[in-house]
Amino acid sequence: MKPNRIKQVMREGSLALVSHVGFADPAVVEIIASAGFDGAFIDMEHSIFDLQTVGEMIRVADLCDITPVVRVPDENPKTILRLLDMGAQGIQVPHIAGAEGARKAVEAIRYPPLGDRGGAGSSRAAGYGSVPWLEHMKTSNEEILLIVMTEDKQGLAEIAEIAAVDGVDLIALGPTDISTALGMTDPTDPRLKETFEELAAKVKAVGKAGVYIPVNHAACRFTPQDLLKMGVNYSSVAPAPPTIVLNALKASAKNIREEAAKAVKV
Repeated sequence: MKPNRIKQVMREGSLALVSHVGFADPAVVEIIASAGFDGAFIDMEHSIFDLQTVGEMIRVADLCDITPVVRVPDENPKTILRLLDMGAQGIQVPHIAGAEGARKAVEAIRYPPLGDRGGAGSSRAAGYGSVPWLEHMKTSNEEILLIVMTEDKQGLAEIAEIAAVDGVDLIALGPTDISTALGMTDPTDPRLKETFEELAAKVKAVGKAGVYIPVNHAACRFTPQDLLKMGVNYSSVAPAPPTIVLNALKASAKNIREEAAKAVKV
């Protein structure tokens, strides 16, 4: 397994940056790499992506030397195992409500003695059998990024306990679900920023896991400067590619229609 680029950037104390893939086409991963991102965020929770498509996205990310991070649809260890065997270097598990859920995620993702992940020596992740097994186990435990996502009131109340679980690399704070759960649906509500600052501080105080919050998310607009002050070391760019394409097409159509209207008047 190659070194995890996101982990490298985080170790250096910089802000690792990823973009959502958004479209069911591995070419988008190549575009993300060409744009200079550290990783591609492949979302299986809120998409129609199947395992075949995700496998190709992981392969492209690997060839482009960026980190493929997959958000799984649930905590099912069988799904997680298949993605890891494909070569996923990052797994994000949604809706973690307590330390027990975080420990189960660690068990699914880490090899013994850290976890309980099953082995397949001929998998793509193991170089189809070309990598010595003990070496593969060691590098996988070191390089695979585990992100647990806390999105509801119970998880927020237990965030310090979640952050203390060995084997968890990052706590992801989801702005949309958190703001909704707390009844703060106005992105300009100053209490929202204060809440995220408090949550990030609790995670950092534990001294183990890092923090993920997206940049300029519609539900909570943090700038890169805001995030760095909060100690955030991993982030994604908002909006996602489908919204970027939509906005660009709308602007293009508007401009063309306005120019056409001027010509008709003449």
